[in-house]
Amino acid sequence: MSQLFKPSLHTQRHDFVVDFVRRNNPQKVADLGCGECSLLGKLRFHRQIKLLVGVDQNGAKLRKKMHGLAPLSTDYLQPTFDQLCVQLYQGSVTQKDARFRGFDLVTSIELIEHLPLDDLEPFSNVVFGYMAPQTVIISTPNSEFNPLFPGLSGFRHSDHKFEWTRVEFQSWALNVGSEFGYKAEFTGVGRAPPGQEQRIGFCTQIGVFHRLMVVRDGHMFGDNAEDNYPYTLLYSVTYPSLRDDNILRKILVSELLCWAEKLKKEWLEKRTDKLEEANPVDKDERVGEYGDIFWTNSPVPQCHTLHRHVSVPLQLLWTCCPKLRELSGSLSNLRQLIVDDPQIKMNRQRSAVILCSQEQDPGDEDPNDLTDSGYAERSHVEEEH
Repeated sequence: MSQLFKPSLHTQRHDFVVDFVRRNNPQKVADLGCGECSLLGKLRFHRQIKLLVGVDQNGAKLRKKMHGLAPLSTDYLQPTFDQLCVQLYQGSVTQKDARFRGFDLVTSIELIEHLPLDDLEPFSNVVFGYMAPQTVIISTPNSEFNPLFPGLSGFRHSDHKFEWTRVEFQSWALNVGSEFGYKAEFTGVGRAPPGQEQRIGFCTQIGVFHRLMVVRDGHMFGDNAEDNYPYTLLYSVTYPSLRDDNILRKILVSELLCWAEKLKKEWLEKRTDKLEEANPVDKDERVGEYGDIFWTNSPVPQCHTLHRHVSVPLQLLWTCCPKLRELSGSLSNLRQLIVDDPQIKMNRQRSAVILCSQEQDPGDEDPNDLTDSGYAERSHVEEEH
């Protein structure tokens, strides 16, 4: 069967859902009968999704596959502002679980044909009546396509309880839509050979159900019964996000120290060049674009007192590093996020980062004098808000 389609029918079904997500930007997505978790594995990269949930009866299969949904190393090294929580539950789609209400999109890919016919009504009540998501995508085999599969007799899979024609599927879908207030659209994946599209249709038929703003007795359609939680949570992971202050602080500190060291190094090189030109540089003298950097005797913990230190103003770091501006939003936010970090040493006015330097100032009269350089009194740093 897989040889008839490139890409495979399995891939085409999932790509259909991914394309829908890309176009419509749902924030809460649930996959019913998630099985191998392969669809969830694709959807987790679409970070407009905030909550991505799967449910399946086969708990052993979920436990085997769930760790494949964990964040990648790049998610920790380069976190974004997007927030994503992935959850897996063991449970039956014929049971009502209150945690599955309020979703933007619910998918059921190649699931309903595995349900006994008697379970179709409870399934419809749960998905359309109780969960009542904004959109439901359901795919199922089109039995009219089966004669094109060489050697196939009966259903496509031994566990299938039924396989519908297009008329049968659409009749069921329209009845469900009428009962629960959804409009159904029909399409599919896996095209028939040229000239047979109209007669046979798609190999996999797909119904896309959009909830209507229908009101009954002053209320939206939906089951208002007491909340129950029959599903078992097997896995839950929250991806690293810059909206987490701890993660944001780590990224900011790393970026700030990197740029502070870079600016310090370039300033020292410029200062050395001037000294070699027999043009002494006073500690108050401005040197090129790094003129706000200067020597300071400011006390810095963990630095030897006999060494001078270099003061790099936050304003200069803010100006030179676009990423610091993007992450913190304002100079005051930047100061607030880093001020208590043990890796960051600042002057008394909290206006500059103090870095150790192995270079000693030849004009230092008293190396044990650890009074501040007084930069804050000489240069006012205007904060951006």
